[in-house]
Amino acid sequence: MPTLKHEYPVVVEWKGGRDGAGAIAPQISEFEIPIAVPPEFQGPGGATNPEELLTSAIAACYTITFGIVAANRKLPVLDVRTEAVGEVDQNGASFVYSRIVIRPTIKVEPNSSPDHMKAVEDMAHKADSYCIVTNAVRGKVEVVVEPTIIPG
Repeated sequence: MPTLKHEYPVVVEWKGGRDGAGAIAPQISEFEIPIAVPPEFQGPGGATNPEELLTSAIAACYTITFGIVAANRKLPVLDVRTEAVGEVDQNGASFVYSRIVIRPTIKVEPNSSPDHMKAVEDMAHKADSYCIVTNAVRGKVEVVVEPTIIPG
């Protein structure tokens, strides 16, 4: 079977230096995302930045992937709310995106069996291994999953 290639073109515009401003324009979804240098890097803030976008991409990919896998396996999941924190280590002028902690709260159907609860928890820990974006950074950025499973 031939390999399928999927492309996700974006255009980024920027004016200025550290205090500048710009926007990302994904060419498929056709919406604009304002960007700026965050205050912790002596920028003005007030818009998103690459560090938040990477954390967002990992969290969104995890959440969508978990939802798809849970539905395919007919797990009794009602909804998922994922919080994530990305960590950047600074050593002088060197910056390394070191870790992302994903904290999904997964609500399952009331009266779910213990076997279903265990299956949901197991999949919560495995879902990131199926995530395209997480796999793109694996080996460079530590990804930690700390799920909470609650009855609906």
